[in-house]
Amino acid sequence: MTDRAGDYRRSGYSARLGAGNSPAVLVVDICAAYVTDGSPLRAPVEDAVRAAADIVAQARESGLPVIFTRVHFEPNGPDGGLFRRKVPVLRVFEQGNPLGDFLDDPAPAPGDVVITKQYPSAFHATALAATLAARRVDTLVIVGLTTSGCVRASATDAMQHGFRPLVVADACGDRDAALHEANLTDLDIKYADVLSLEEALAVLRPEPSDRPRR
Repeated sequence: MTDRAGDYRRSGYSARLGAGNSPAVLVVDICAAYVTDGSPLRAPVEDAVRAAADIVAQARESGLPVIFTRVHFEPNGPDGGLFRRKVPVLRVFEQGNPLGDFLDDPAPAPGDVVITKQYPSAFHATALAATLAARRVDTLVIVGLTTSGCVRASATDAMQHGFRPLVVADACGDRDAALHEANLTDLDIKYADVLSLEEALAVLRPEPSDRPRR
């Protein structure tokens, strides 16, 4: 982190939440819109997508829950409210547009939960919190797109709903590197633990004392 982050730490911020006993992976909005040339949402996120696929593969190997989110609007976006008005480019997520489709990897598999949303947070007006509580999940390993938008909103809401948010820096991406880094820094200071890919994989690997499984 930056010197500014060090100043926050010395002032009493940036305590570690750590992982709980029952983690799950939340994959936020990884879809064709961010990796397709010509898409208005195209961003340099290929490395983040590959890292997210590694996280999903480890979670599945360990028998842990994986939850995917997707954005979906009705034609002309009547269900998009002010978010759709503020960001008109979200039209790419209207029904029938292939830019809203999942990628080949990572992608939902049978048994995975898919949360459909219209706003940045994966928790807003969705069943995510209830689904996690029913599975006794206490920790969310968060990957996806974009860091400054839906990843940040979902991580902040995870904490506010009582789930430990662990944001994987290498498995999140944005269209601007400075925004990516600034938001990771702020999340780590106030709302989440920001982990490297290797740190996150270690959280997801089985331990000698068995974690609860889905």
